[in-house]
Parts: sequence; C-alpha cells; structure tokens
Amino acid sequence: MKALLYPACIGLMCSLGGGIAYAQKPPRPSQAFDTRPVIPVWPGKVPGEPNRSQHESGMRVPTDHVRILRNVTTPTLTQFLPKSNPSRTAVIIAPGGGFRLLAIEIEGYSVAEWFAQHGIAAFVLKYRLAQTPASDEEFMPSHPPVGVPGAAVGGPPPGAMAPLPEGTERNAVADGIQAIKDVRANASQWGISPDRIVFMGFSAGAVLTSGVMLAENVADRPNFAAPIYGAPFGPMPGIPANTPPAFLAVAGDDPLAAAPVIKFFDALRAAKAQPELHVFRSGHHGFSMSERNGTSDHWIDELYWWMGSYGLTKPLTGEK
Repeated sequence: MKALLYPACIGLMCSLGGGIAYAQKPPRPSQAFDTRPVIPVWPGKVPGEPNRSQHESGMRVPTDHVRILRNVTTPTLTQFLPKSNPSRTAVIIAPGGGFRLLAIEIEGYSVAEWFAQHGIAAFVLKYRLAQTPASDEEFMPSHPPVGVPGAAVGGPPPGAMAPLPEGTERNAVADGIQAIKDVRANASQWGISPDRIVFMGFSAGAVLTSGVMLAENVADRPNFAAPIYGAPFGPMPGIPANTPPAFLAVAGDDPLAAAPVIKFFDALRAAKAQPELHVFRSGHHGFSMSERNGTSDHWIDELYWWMGSYGLTKPLTGEK
C-alpha cells in the first residue's frame, strides 16, 4: 500500500487544534477511564509485526492538556459496557491522529462514554501507529523552537509532514478487522448481537473505518459504518457489493476532509450502498466532542438518530 501523507497532517494539525481552540465538553465519566477493562485485539504475537524499538507512551498536549497516545505496537480494545443494553448494539471507535498518535480521550473514551450512558456497548480501538520520537519534548515541544519562524507550542512535531511508512494504514485496517472479529466472538459474553456492530472513526480513524467497511471479505466488515471527518484519499477504491450502510459527517468549512468525504458519499451512492451524508455549515476539522456553537455540536445526536432509523437504539426482541 502506498505511503500516505494526508492523514499525518490531518490528525496532528487539525484534530488537536480543535481541542485547543474550543472548550471540550465531553460527558462526565461514570468511572475513571484507566479502570476500564482492556483486552488485546490479537491473541498472542501481533501478525506481521516486527520487533520495533518503539515503546508506547502517553502524554498531554502542552497547550490544552488533551491526552494522546503514541508509538502503539500492541492493539487493544477498551470496554465501555452499559449496565443495561436492551438494543444489544455495539460501537467500535477508532480515534484519529494521523496514524502517528491517537486522540484517545476526545475521539475515543469520551465518545464511548456517551454511548455507554445511552445504553449501547462501546469499544475504543487502540491500533498500531507509525514510530515517533521517544521523547515527548522532541515529539511536541512545550516551547517554540528557537530560530523557527511561526513555530507554535504544541504544534505539529518534526516529521509530521513526511509520508507515512509503508504498511502503516494496512496494519491499522487489519487491527480494525480483527477488532470486529473479537467483538463478534464475544458477543454473547458482552450482551450484544453479532449483527448489530457499528464501526466508526475520526479523521485517520475514519480512513481506517473506510478500510474495514470496504474489506474484501464480507464477513470482515461491520454491519454499519460511520466515518467522521475522514474518507479514502487519492484514487477512490472500488465499492464492493454488500457494503454496509454508512453515516458520513463533515463540516463544510473543513479545508482538508470536506471534499474527500463528499466524493466518498457520491461513490457509495453510485454503488447503491445506502450512505447518509451530513455536511455541517461550520465546525472545521476535528470537532469531536467539542462545543463550537454550530450544528456540528450535535453530530453524535444525528448519528444516534440514524442508528435509530435502523432499529439499533431500540430493544432487540429476537435474533435473526
């Protein structure tokens, strides 16, 4: 798979920029995020994963203290199981971050918490990332670099504009497909239905979402998909038969994702894949769980209503 440039720019310059510019108002956690159960995506050694020198780490963005993860080599699923899930629906969430980091809180845990509080099981996918510097300061300086005009605190780290290493997106999509298999395999244990699985993602996570919904093997695909401010970039991939229904959302003033998302919607519609597109008047890129005093503030409500139109928010009275 060709090395990509776009997602690196998206996740690092825009998703976090949204958190910096606007106050986040995620739901109040019902329990600390770090106490949530976590399971490995892959049993044993991750297939095809070399013995890389990178070591996973977390940090807070210097400008707004949003938590991010870097250098992930071991994919996991963090569980957000509600006390009651009469719909037996599950949502798998892939945070964005340009395949070089994960905006794990604002595009992962907070979203999962919202669904759990609405009686729907949610799982946050921590997928493999390209390697970044081991030092947090080197990755994202807390002070503007001396002699670099226009450099900003907490801005894009060195190398953010470089193409991603070969196989980065392919590995992330493989993690997403395996996550779907894990949730289906444990459906009975977790009180969900194996054919009521929604896969959603933000920015680079939406690129991953597009990959799993277009997977060659129909059994590898989710039942429903929701790429949020992200889509395939470059040449449009083929849209296979039985592509799951999709909810697409993007802000009209998003300078990076609006055109690709609309292009993806047109391709899905041409293939009769039942897409639904929401283009919000404002919100820029990375609106996530932020409050921006525009219609993009209600994207998750729109997604919930879309899920309701397929019966995914209603009690499940019988299995197919």
